[in-house]
Amino acid sequence: MSIEWVNGAIEDFRAWGRSTGVVVDADEVRLLCDYASDYLDVAELADFSPVTFEQLLLDIYPRKVIAPPESAAETVAAARTLVDFLLDSGEIGTKMAGRMRVKIDEIAPAMPAALADTTKFGMAKSMFGAMGAEALEAGTPYAAKDDLAAAPRRPASVGGHEDCDCPGCAPLPPVRLAPPQEVAQAVREAGLLHDAHRVVAWMLDGGHTPTRKGRLRARDAARITRDLGVDAPALAWELALAVGLAEASWGPGGPGGMVTAPRGPGPLPARGDDEVLDLWAGTVAFLTGASEANVTGFVPVDRELFGVHDLLYRLQEPVAVVALREYLDEVSAEGDDPEAGGLEAALGVLAGCGTLEYEHDAVTLTPHGRWGLREVYSRMGLVAPVAADPAEADAETLIALLVEGVPAGQAERDISAWLARRPPEEAAREILAAARGTAACTRGVAVTLVDRLGPEAALAVREVLDEPELRPHALIWLASHGLTAPALTPEEALWAGVDALAFVLPRETDDSGEIADDLAVNLAPSAQAIEEMWQVDHPDVAEVLDLLGRHLPDRNLAKAARKAAFKARSRGIH
Repeated sequence: MSIEWVNGAIEDFRAWGRSTGVVVDADEVRLLCDYASDYLDVAELADFSPVTFEQLLLDIYPRKVIAPPESAAETVAAARTLVDFLLDSGEIGTKMAGRMRVKIDEIAPAMPAALADTTKFGMAKSMFGAMGAEALEAGTPYAAKDDLAAAPRRPASVGGHEDCDCPGCAPLPPVRLAPPQEVAQAVREAGLLHDAHRVVAWMLDGGHTPTRKGRLRARDAARITRDLGVDAPALAWELALAVGLAEASWGPGGPGGMVTAPRGPGPLPARGDDEVLDLWAGTVAFLTGASEANVTGFVPVDRELFGVHDLLYRLQEPVAVVALREYLDEVSAEGDDPEAGGLEAALGVLAGCGTLEYEHDAVTLTPHGRWGLREVYSRMGLVAPVAADPAEADAETLIALLVEGVPAGQAERDISAWLARRPPEEAAREILAAARGTAACTRGVAVTLVDRLGPEAALAVREVLDEPELRPHALIWLASHGLTAPALTPEEALWAGVDALAFVLPRETDDSGEIADDLAVNLAPSAQAIEEMWQVDHPDVAEVLDLLGRHLPDRNLAKAARKAAFKARSRGIH
């Protein structure tokens, strides 16, 4: 955001209102300018256009601003006043002002519905709604950045206010935790706690002391970076003091000081798991509680260290950096002036500390970051439930979990762990038994799991050749592994195609674009297959044909699918 031009524009806007006797809503116009600057590349007032207002009021506001539909009238009125100001100040001409007013007239009746449309909500806005947006001050007609600023920082119920229902105090979801020994090993190998040990050892070995205020001396910080390759020696030293790895003392009136190691001078790899885990919990508490500290050097993140970690913990899936930027825009104090690349650099610092990690253009908690944050919650007195490990459960439980939906990365870990603990033949037999007599979505997950097994599972797969719903999939599996098997009949091939498409039916609402892309590239059936498909004895054939009718890019094929769906329903196949 270019704070300078927005601040200047609002000052001029207020002055114009005073000079003309017009009552102006400066806060609303500031928000219009802020969002135009942030998301629409508006760098000055003259950059506003009719399209700018359309995108702001029908796209940006519904995604980002928590406001009831009836507040649209206030926002539209502010937009009209802004147009008057732009014209009077010479930023736009008469014709442009006329086009803007026409566009705003078109927007006015549509904006309330856009604000009420939950499918338009952005990530942060949706999260606040799901976690208790009603906790915002009752009767407040408008809630934007300032109103959300305190939402997920620190659970207010820690002080005994169990009735608090703000988003930050919403019940914590059950999470999967890495085994403690894996957490301890990850912490030993890298990260801020690892650096803190090395800094303490360096200080002890060289007889160095910090300043009387306990800070690392600048020359020592430079040497530590040069000699040890520690990127943030001052932060590592602060952590060492906070968790008791180091203690600095000074004699009364004397110039000398002393650094001691209350926990002993031993290196981190030599410490037992219990002590390492205790130190790591202290590290996460230090990082997430250090709202006034200069941890990352990026003010919006440093002010929201708890909020950022809490958000990732609750969502339990990677969050795109762009979505995290939206979140920080909504909860950070107005007036922050983030430099370009600041968020990415700040996330890189936290990744170096060990709590976050990148997955392409998104971030998530590391397994040891999640473990440590749950420990922080528990020490706060919050209920932080742990989810059962599906690797220990039966195939029916695993499949039900996958059907319900878990983040892709977590699903991959669950599947790999479950299959690793069973011989292929045993795994296939258990999975296929759980698929008998189920819906297509459950059967599709089961078939996908069996597809990951090698030829060692062949005996279990052959055992279902007499079962009509599993036979086509079994034949395809055997053929794909180069094993002897009967050929699929045309009827079986068609049934398998319908079953595969039925597998994606539950995803249509959330992934319609992806489904359309898949149909365009990989899955589109031929005209002949569509013509024959309505005769297949599959319970979902009509719904599958409806799906094709909605998403096939070829209009003639889509029309044929809709006709075939009608035939299937007329035939009594549902």
